[in-house]
Amino acid sequence: MKLENKVAIVTGASSGMGRAIARLFAREGATVVAFARRRERLDELAAEVAEGGASGKILPFAGDVSDDESINAVVEYAVSEGGQLDIVINNAGVMDDMMPAAELTDELWDNVISINLTSVMKMTRRALKEMLPRESGVFVNTASVGGINGSRAGTAYTASKFGCVGITKNVGFQYATKGIRANAICPGAVDTEIAVGMKNVSEFGYSRAAAGMGANPRSGSAEEIAKVALFLASDDSSFVNATTVVADAGWEAY
Repeated sequence: MKLENKVAIVTGASSGMGRAIARLFAREGATVVAFARRRERLDELAAEVAEGGASGKILPFAGDVSDDESINAVVEYAVSEGGQLDIVINNAGVMDDMMPAAELTDELWDNVISINLTSVMKMTRRALKEMLPRESGVFVNTASVGGINGSRAGTAYTASKFGCVGITKNVGFQYATKGIRANAICPGAVDTEIAVGMKNVSEFGYSRAAAGMGANPRSGSAEEIAKVALFLASDDSSFVNATTVVADAGWEAY
């Protein structure tokens, strides 16, 4: 088992990549605090993992990554229940209706940046207080190919994921001598629920963002991304730090 005796927080764990990551980490021996807004989905995940005979376990924690009190509480809960905090997977995220700059509202911008970027900073800041005294810890941040390319989504999502990559590189380098690693996964198209919340898609923005879709070899699965997260969270990647791992079947190379 790659994560035996490790304690991890996974945000956005009620569906998609977060759910797959939490499930896989528990199977690999971790105590996983599954953090999301939908408590019933988290309870279902915990029961599924327990019934499956995993060596680790899921501890559901209902909260909102855009809420400071929730962030502080989930870290305290992880340490209280697990005795330490080894891994943080900053995975929670929302799309931006493919909204280009000319059509972007302040409300949409603030919501996307709050969930996709500010929460990453705040969770990282809070978790470091637990990790630095032990000089041990790993962050894996879910960015996107939209964080290394200019038009895979709208303006807000693109900015948030570029920022996520920046936080990752900064934290990974600055704390490398303190036993802390930080890396980002940049998935391409993945079959998840993230697009379900898009209710007011910009026709112009979508047409520009979709201009290169014909070059995409295929969509990925949440389970494929979870395996990348496992590699980055485990000691298998001990020499990998402050960088991005693109998982997109080769799309970004075109």
